[in-house]
This record gives sequence, C-alpha cells and structure tokens, in this order.
Amino acid sequence: MSRLAKKVGLPAVTAYLISGLLLGPYCLGRLGFPGIGFHSMDEVSALGIISDAALGFIAFTIGNEFRLKDLRSMGRQAITVGVLQAVVTTALVDVVLILLHLAFPTALTLPSAITLGAIAAATAPAATLMVVRQYQADGPLTRLLLMVVAIDDAVGLVLFSASFGIARAMEQGGISVITVAVEPIVEILLSLLLGAVAGVILTWCERYFHSRGNRISVSVAFVLLTVGLSKVEFRLGPVHCGFSLLLVCMMTGTIFCNMCDTSASLMERLDRWTTPLSILFFILSGAELDLQILRNPVVLLIGVVFILSRSVGKIFGAYGSCALSGCDKKTQKYLGITLLPQAGVALGMALSAATLSDGSMVRNVVLFAVLVYELVGPTLTKLALTAAGEIPAGEKGIIH
Repeated sequence: MSRLAKKVGLPAVTAYLISGLLLGPYCLGRLGFPGIGFHSMDEVSALGIISDAALGFIAFTIGNEFRLKDLRSMGRQAITVGVLQAVVTTALVDVVLILLHLAFPTALTLPSAITLGAIAAATAPAATLMVVRQYQADGPLTRLLLMVVAIDDAVGLVLFSASFGIARAMEQGGISVITVAVEPIVEILLSLLLGAVAGVILTWCERYFHSRGNRISVSVAFVLLTVGLSKVEFRLGPVHCGFSLLLVCMMTGTIFCNMCDTSASLMERLDRWTTPLSILFFILSGAELDLQILRNPVVLLIGVVFILSRSVGKIFGAYGSCALSGCDKKTQKYLGITLLPQAGVALGMALSAATLSDGSMVRNVVLFAVLVYELVGPTLTKLALTAAGEIPAGEKGIIH
C-alpha cells in the first residue's frame, strides 16, 4: 500500500490508514473469511495495548524536541502558539455549534456542542511525526510544529476537562469546581512529575550500560513502563487522579534528551526499532473507523460543520498566534494546515463524553471528523511542509 501511495504522491501514513480501513469490520472483515481482516470492533479493541505502546514511543520521541537549546530560541513561540491556536479553535467551534443548536435544537444539545468545541483543540501527533520522519522535513516550521503538537495536547486536556465539566453540570444542574478546575490541573502536574522521575531514572540506568543493544533495551523498557504506569488511577479525597499517557512519555523524553549525552544516537536507533509498531498503530486506527456513521445525515451535517469550523480555527488561530510571537512568514502561512490531523486523543475525549445524554452523537461526529482528517490530514501536512521548503526535493531527501 505504501508503494502505491508513493506513486500518487501520498504519505505512507495515509496508505497504512487505508489498509486498516480495508481490513476493518466494515470492509474485508465483513466477508467473514477466517484470518482475513477484523470481524468485529472487539477484535480491534483487543489490540489496544499496541496503540498505547506506539503512542508512548511517539510522545517519547516528541519529547526529544524540547532540548534546552531549542527551548531558548523557540520556547516562547511554541507556548504562545500552542495555547492561543487551541483556545481560538475551541472558541470558534463552540460559537458555530451553539448557533447550530439554536437553529436545530433537537439535532444537537447545548452540552454536546460545548464538549465538541473542546475536542476540536486536540491534534494527532502520530500522523504529523510520521510525515516528518518519512520525508526528513527540517526547518523552523517543522521544529515549531513538533513542539506545538506536544503543548497542544496539554492545553486540549485542560479545555476538554473544563468544558466537559460544564456540560455535565448543565445536565445535572450544578457545577463542580473540582471537576472543572482541580482535576485537569492535577492530572497535568502528576503526569509531568511521573515523566520527570522516569526520565531521571532512565538517564541514571543508561550510565551503567555501554553496548548499543543494552542501551536500546533499557530505553524500550522504560517507555513501556511509563505507558503502563500512566494507566494507574486513584482518588485523593474527592479528587479523581490519573495520568496522561502522552504527557508522561513526552516528559520522560524531554528529561532524557537533556540529561543523557548519548540521547541523540539512542533516539535514532530507537526510531528504527519502533517503525513496525507505528505502522501497526495506524492500521489499527484505520480499522477503528466506523463507516456506519455515514448513513446518518444528521451526523454528516454536524460533522461537516465541525470539520469546517475546526479547520478555520486551526489555520487562522495558528496564523494570528505566529504573527503575534514573531514567527517568519512561511511558518505563519503553513503551520495551521499541519495541525489539522486528528485521531486518538480526540477519540479518547469522545469516549469520556459518552456519559452525556447525547454522548453517542458526540462520538459519531468525532469519528466522522477523524475519518476525514486522518485520510486527508497527512497529505495536507506534506504539501504544507513542501511549500514551506522544509522537505528536501527528490529521492535523496527520503529515507527508504
């Protein structure tokens, strides 16, 4: 599939997603032949640990972009852009969907509209990183992009927790300060703390090994360990405490790259080791796309409005925040386009929103948006990076 995609100029990640879609329970899996495709969503969900592990390695790799020398030069820009574009996107989608609710009150409830606005802020780091790796993109736009997609998840987590808390309060008749304000901040702080501790211990352990094989083994083990620990949940009085897998692994990678002298060479070898895992991640993501949602015209209408308003919010939010933080013209023009892909984080938020009275509508709209963004987003990212001059021309710029 990736060979076919290359012939028509599409990124490999699009080929993997289409492969998963074909192997899913709504295409080849529906034929019922033994050993061909996934015959149900339960079979896809049973391999969820692969997706979690892949996301852990992706976040760990993105954490390596936060080196002190880069933070000194681009840290302020990354934080400004990461926060502002997410807030602008959420605000715009909220306004548009609330207007849609007022026009068609039975099609979309107000709590669902507010929740969808917060989900719109989330961006998929996996697809972005895959395109950057495949085409060996490099430059101011690429470096800022990798930082922004990491910050975007933290901002999106806060926005979703606050918006979802308000949405539940509207249905239940009371706002909980703990749910809206305390729990999201606690989750971010705990995630960063756990990731920092794991990064320090990983750096300490690496000093006792000198062979490449042992160092890679220790690095892989620690990423898998942090993925497992990020699943832990507990309560401190009335506060529900948990961890964000992406933030934990990202912080581990950040601490490791700044403390370990050999982190650059280790990361290069780790990237090669995790390539098959990344391919499996995108195949499973494609298999999870539910084609049955295309039968519902209401979902299609709300989904199209959601996609258009989110795209406008990302593009103009990124443009304005880049201009405000003093980024160059090419970064201002193309960054928003590279932030369009959306996948696992948004689906996780939609799953959390299932407790709303109209939670199934939220999930179906997000599924439809992910179907469109995952198939189109990587290609748009490639085109934007090419237009910005950060993808080398010709075969020499591609690692086979």
